[in-house]
Amino acid sequence: MTTILRIERSAVDRLELSTVGTHIEQLAGDPLANARQIRFEIDYPLAEADPRELPEVQEVRLFFIRLDARYPWLPYLLDWRSGELTRFAAMLVPHQFSAKDGITFAPEAMEIFVMHKIFVMADWLTSKGIANRSELRYLAQALGYDIDAEFFELLTL
Repeated sequence: MTTILRIERSAVDRLELSTVGTHIEQLAGDPLANARQIRFEIDYPLAEADPRELPEVQEVRLFFIRLDARYPWLPYLLDWRSGELTRFAAMLVPHQFSAKDGITFAPEAMEIFVMHKIFVMADWLTSKGIANRSELRYLAQALGYDIDAEFFELLTL
């Protein structure tokens, strides 16, 4: 079941996380049941002549940076199938948009982002009593990285 969390412009402008935070915390209570469930609906109208995508709007990016700081394991709960993981990454990782190629992430920045998320989520899952790391491998693959299963053994030392 997909959970759509609406983010209003007023929340973005005030960096107010409470409207989505309550739902995120509820879903985080049972990560296995709620993995890949969250989609954000961002209501942040731009001027008609403004060609930017939402990840290019500083105010929206700042909101997501704050959201990521509060819930660094959030990508585990995002609906990857709908592109929500890529959109979330675009809020946090330097990138370029082009009509021809779509989104192109800065490679080193994306590598740092992916590894940081792997480390954070591995610790978070351990704190929840979840030992399976296959979802973390899938997350990395969804962002274009292949991580050997043996790598996760290092995280248990």
